[in-house]
Amino acid sequence: MVAAGNAIDKHEQYKRVFAHFDEDGDGKISGSELRRCVAAIGSSGGGGGRVGELTEEEAEAAVGFSDSDGDGMLDLEDFVRLVEAGEEEERVKDLKEAFKMYAAGAAAGAGDGGMITPRSLKRMLSRLGMRRSATECGVMIAEFDLDGDGALDFDEFKVMMS
Repeated sequence: MVAAGNAIDKHEQYKRVFAHFDEDGDGKISGSELRRCVAAIGSSGGGGGRVGELTEEEAEAAVGFSDSDGDGMLDLEDFVRLVEAGEEEERVKDLKEAFKMYAAGAAAGAGDGGMITPRSLKRMLSRLGMRRSATECGVMIAEFDLDGDGALDFDEFKVMMS
């Protein structure tokens, strides 16, 4: 849950970024302005892959997908929705990687089949220097074990991490 102050700060940041890339000051961002925005953010954001690259076609598709009034441009609210959708996509990607790492580490010591069990959770926490009993780990898992199978799959892990 995001605190109200953090949500306001984030919205103010979006407004500043939007205003900076709204080069003609019309309160809208075009596909070409969006490309420059992504390039600028990507070049300072680090990471690998295609960060900072957006083809003209991709920019136009992103605008078309996010444009709420059909004018072929993004207003501030369209821009915020687009940015937040990208953040959520990145968060899910990070969670998938964390789950794979967690499940792989857990499965290396037992036949847990890519699931997080109380035993595998205890082992992973121990590696991180956190001592918990198998019972405590079972209670932690039970809180998010939606299907009652005694282990966490990716969807349950995602709920636990949110």
